[in-house]
Amino acid sequence: MALKVKAVERLLKFDKEKEGKYRYVLSPDLYSSLDQDKVIKEAASRSGVMEGVMQACWNAAGEVIKAWATEGHSVAIPGLGTMRFGLRGKAVENVNEVKAGLITTRRIIFTPTVKLKDELANTAIQITCIDRNGKEVKRVTSSDSGDVEDPENENGGNTNQGGNQPSNGGGNQGGNTGGGSGNHEPIGD
Repeated sequence: MALKVKAVERLLKFDKEKEGKYRYVLSPDLYSSLDQDKVIKEAASRSGVMEGVMQACWNAAGEVIKAWATEGHSVAIPGLGTMRFGLRGKAVENVNEVKAGLITTRRIIFTPTVKLKDELANTAIQITCIDRNGKEVKRVTSSDSGDVEDPENENGGNTNQGGNQPSNGGGNQGGNTGGGSGNHEPIGD
């Protein structure tokens, strides 16, 4: 199985005075959300535990994580990583100006285990390139040797177009878009 990514050609303006340039911007092509009942059923099936027992354990684990995380603990989620709370806030010069109103965002920070990060790093990625007119122009798969499928090649063969070479195209890779200054914490390595 491979993760699906879209590379859509968009007009990026880096300066209000300049015209802008078209660049292919990568973003994950997200699948539909899995229902909690389906996750419980699959976990029960894989562990050999009855669904009712799995549901009770899942609910209890969720309550424990919620209670401890809201008390300021970094909570281990077995097999996945750790979860903790974080925040963003405005910076002030004078200590007398410090107040709870400076907090702009409360957030949850998840740090995956090395094993989970390695699993993700070893998962193939399929990139579908879409031009500014909405037409699919190319597909790239990370597990190949750099050869890229060329839909215009009548022989059906591959042509090397540097599909796995890094580009310097810029663009937003997703993530937190809430601005503000102050405490910025890394989410993980």
